[in-house]
Amino acid sequence: MLAPVILAAARSDKMRRFISAAPGTKQVVDRFIAGETVEQVVPIIEDAADKGLEVTLDVVGEDITTPAQAVAARDAYLELVGRLKDLGLGERAEMSVKLSMFGQSLEGGHDLALANVRRVVEAAAAIGTTVTLDAEDHTTLDSMFAIHEELRKDFPQTGCVIQAYLFRTEDDARRLAAAGSRVRIVKGAYKEPASVAYQVKAEIDKAYVRILKILMDGTGYPMIGSHDPRLIAIGQELARKAGRKLDEYEFQMLYGIRSDEHIRLAAEGHRMRVYTAYGTDWYGYFMRRLAEKPANLLFFGRSVLTKG
Repeated sequence: MLAPVILAAARSDKMRRFISAAPGTKQVVDRFIAGETVEQVVPIIEDAADKGLEVTLDVVGEDITTPAQAVAARDAYLELVGRLKDLGLGERAEMSVKLSMFGQSLEGGHDLALANVRRVVEAAAAIGTTVTLDAEDHTTLDSMFAIHEELRKDFPQTGCVIQAYLFRTEDDARRLAAAGSRVRIVKGAYKEPASVAYQVKAEIDKAYVRILKILMDGTGYPMIGSHDPRLIAIGQELARKAGRKLDEYEFQMLYGIRSDEHIRLAAEGHRMRVYTAYGTDWYGYFMRRLAEKPANLLFFGRSVLTKG
């Protein structure tokens, strides 16, 4: 399987330099990354709103090694909140954050990440929007869920992400599928050992369906993060069986992938949110997009060959 190799490359400085310098890289990166600055991504947010779509915005960057970098990441999100306020888009755009950006892996990182993300959650709430805590590798999840629980005491709309490929996730879903919760389910995009995660796509898909049913049968707000037509159809059917109205769950897909499907689902009355990443530190995010789907890797390979 290529995915583990690509995910290993995501942690390699040598591969980072090689891929950054490859002639076709920019063409492919531009497919997944909406821009490098807030100002570059603003027209994309406005265009999405015009099409009846909502967005969740991710300022990319995970390799934080100092508290100062974590504060800078926090401030990048606060800048984003300011622009959303100016544009009156608070109700159409939320934010997704990775706690690794806010210093989670540093000494005293749990408390540091909580303090930094709280500032962003407070600012988001002030303009009528919210924040979802992205899931990262399995070693970070207990801290992420604890921070999520703490934030929800004052900001109950704060969301979190669960990953279908982890064995623990069915139990997490049962705990989280409660009134007022917002939970995004994804398959998972980190290299995880067989001791904690399913390794075969068919098993991951089955787990995804089981977990999504738990969320749909619960009293929270499920967010279906998938581009898989079969899982999207299953999600619709599970929602129908659970008696959910169209505004009681939503679909989420990545910017640049299956854009026609974004429009189709919105036209049918579904809430459709586009996960829109931007920023200069794109490498880790980009490599996970390649690992998730072979077609993405083929697209990248063709771009490099034709530009070389």
